[in-house]
Amino acid sequence: MYQKLWIITICFFVTFPTMSQNQPNFPDYGNPIHLEVAKKIALKAQSEAKKNGWKMVISIVDSGGNLVLLEKMDGAQFASIDISQGKAKCANNFRRSTKIMEETVAAGGIGLRILALPNVYPLEGGELILIDGKIAGAIGVSGGTSVQDGQVARSGLEVLKE
Repeated sequence: MYQKLWIITICFFVTFPTMSQNQPNFPDYGNPIHLEVAKKIALKAQSEAKKNGWKMVISIVDSGGNLVLLEKMDGAQFASIDISQGKAKCANNFRRSTKIMEETVAAGGIGLRILALPNVYPLEGGELILIDGKIAGAIGVSGGTSVQDGQVARSGLEVLKE
């Protein structure tokens, strides 16, 4: 048990600096997202999914990684409930889009080490929610291809620009 924990710890400290080369300036954590803002983001994301005929699950976590909101569209697969939450928590906890992690793994080589880290979801669809330049939480979307999930997640964030 301790040997496995030791290996995971070593992988984390060896991998984290490598990952930071892709995104050197991580935003700081800020105040947690309010439910009303989370609802607006989820509604916009759900609208994008409906427009394209995709059945998705949308999860939003606060800056502490705690679930604030979960929307499961009718007909969305049950597995997407856990996956969407995992993507949101991964983006929040590692302070980066899960698309960056997907690209790191896809590149192979030493980037594959991130697969040894706990709670990593290297699939597009997890995006940070930034308010005043600080992390207020993250959105995670699952139910389509990773590109579709990412499209829906990013569309939800457009509410913050309005």
